[in-house]
Amino acid sequence: MHTTDNKIGDAEAVAAEAARIASDLARCGWSVSDEFFGAEAREIIDALACEIRTLHLNGLLQPAGIGRGAGAELRPEIRGDFTKWLDEGALSPASAGYRKRMETLRDVLNRELFLGLASLEAHFALYPPGAFYRLHLDRFASSDERAISTTLYLNEDWSEADGGELRLDLPEGRMGILPVRGRLVVFRSDAIRHEVAPSRRERFSLTGWFRRRPVLVI
Repeated sequence: MHTTDNKIGDAEAVAAEAARIASDLARCGWSVSDEFFGAEAREIIDALACEIRTLHLNGLLQPAGIGRGAGAELRPEIRGDFTKWLDEGALSPASAGYRKRMETLRDVLNRELFLGLASLEAHFALYPPGAFYRLHLDRFASSDERAISTTLYLNEDWSEADGGELRLDLPEGRMGILPVRGRLVVFRSDAIRHEVAPSRRERFSLTGWFRRRPVLVI
């Protein structure tokens, strides 16, 4: 009974935090949460951190390009991270746990903000020491499918001295966010320009985008 009660309590806490994130998005277009993947999700975070390190050690992370699909090109002067997309057909238990919790967030954002979010695409990302990503928007000029950007950080014992801030370009000025383990950052893909500052150590994250269904042209 005690275990069941904990699960119910966790589900309620996750839903409440998702509602707070939705309120932030409605008010200012971005939100930071250290609670959505809080203590109850520690095992998921630890396993995801282990998973990306294993991918890295096995050479399964690839240099990320600029642009879409086959037309993407490597531009290290703009972007220096290495990535691997999550394969829905072959999810690890940790990745499945991540997706399940993110589905709760998608449901709440749709209910509270009427965004019509249909799916989540996500990839692991590694920034080697010194790597960065110049200021950009996540939404492609040729498509409005990406609506909400998310980043979950997987870095142990990160400090200001390590660098690697996510910097949001906001009307009131630049907001720097440290990539602390378990921290989730959520923002509008079409409105919040952002960049990743160089770090002094390897920087790990799981980055995702909630997407709308594509518009069919007949």
